Amino acid sequence: MLANIQSLDYQEMTAIQAQSLPAILEGKDLLAQAKTGSGKTAAFAIGLLHKLEVQTYKTQSLVLCPTRELADQVSKEIRRLARAIPNTNVVTLCGGKPMGPQLTSLERSPHIVVGTPGRILKHLEKGTLKLNQLNMLVLDEADRMLDMGFHEDIMRIIDMMPRKRQTLLFSATYPEQIKKVSRAIQNKPVDVRIESLHDNAKIKQVFYEVQREERVETLMLLLRHYRPESSVVFCNRKQHCEDLADKLRYQGFHALALHGDLEQKDRDQVLVQFSNKSSSILIATDVAARGLDIKDLQAVINYELSPDPEIHIHRIGRTGRAENEGLALSLFMASEAYRVNAIEDYQKSPAKVDKISSLKDEDNTRLSPPMITLNINGGRKNKVRAGDILGALTSNTHLEGKQIGKIDIFDTAAYVAVEQAIAGQALKILSEGNIKGRKFKVRKLR
Repeated sequence: MLANIQSLDYQEMTAIQAQSLPAILEGKDLLAQAKTGSGKTAAFAIGLLHKLEVQTYKTQSLVLCPTRELADQVSKEIRRLARAIPNTNVVTLCGGKPMGPQLTSLERSPHIVVGTPGRILKHLEKGTLKLNQLNMLVLDEADRMLDMGFHEDIMRIIDMMPRKRQTLLFSATYPEQIKKVSRAIQNKPVDVRIESLHDNAKIKQVFYEVQREERVETLMLLLRHYRPESSVVFCNRKQHCEDLADKLRYQGFHALALHGDLEQKDRDQVLVQFSNKSSSILIATDVAARGLDIKDLQAVINYELSPDPEIHIHRIGRTGRAENEGLALSLFMASEAYRVNAIEDYQKSPAKVDKISSLKDEDNTRLSPPMITLNINGGRKNKVRAGDILGALTSNTHLEGKQIGKIDIFDTAAYVAVEQAIAGQALKILSEGNIKGRKFKVRKLR
């Protein structure tokens, strides 16, 4: 296990890992406050793998997550850390996915289950998932699950598992409701708080006062002035995300919207395009963006300020990670100045407010993403692997491996990012040629 952790380039523990791992390994309950990107997934994953009895084919650990994206991300991290333990079976159970494949994956009880509360409860009620041998429960981003109305589902799930178990509760914020849940489901938890404020030296944070009717135009001005290669734009409502994405696309920007009303396939495509640099701008609500793990995110733009200063700090903490510098830009109206004051009080430092006139309009230029995504209508179930796609594109062609970007494989679809300049050529190669000796339909995603 230690050799595997080292091979994954874990050099030293993050603050949440250093403070929580000893208690987790001792079998104690844990109530931990830590922001996204703090390393908490590795902390509880190492803990549950440490307890795992791989010869016992019973579900021993359950991780509940608020969104499908976070559940997928957590599953991937657990699998990476479990490479040192042969035959570890990790299953992801989320809504928005067909039940059939999930039922098949549960025919032999998996060791570890990661999922969203609604779908986990459905399997428990059908009797297809059994938790009678469970020894560890993890609630990841518990505050967001409560915000999304999952309290009742979570409590019903807990009623179907042993009382004697270890319970780890992770939350980015620490509202009163979290304390109530902790008192109801935990036994003398170790309380760990990691400072939720970010390193101001690493994040350049600027506020701009706007009139309501200037908001869209000012957003475009910010994008043209700062020219971030990747930015997440936060809105407070789902409909605002779609409306804003439409307006930006009409002006020639490549913008995509992410919110709870999207079908799973559409959500997958949006996240694939943004993470592989085929789209520069992702417009999202707080709930939809929860659990997003976008590396090297250059800018966070608050198109609308959150009413909660803690959520504001959580938003801007998505930029400026690792050793990178970040950029956080926020728009507010005069009537919302009290929200800026609340943020100042929370972060214990004054907000920098600049005039819109200080922004330079770079000749009306638009941000053009460096890559284009090609969608192939075959995936894992068709035995398609990333190497097959890369081989099809570069064997006996003039294309080079460095012109091919990220490749994502799903059950029935695959996505490959290619440089804009070779998109037409790559599309022709894949459409007219074979992948693994088979023909597949291929199209460009817009």
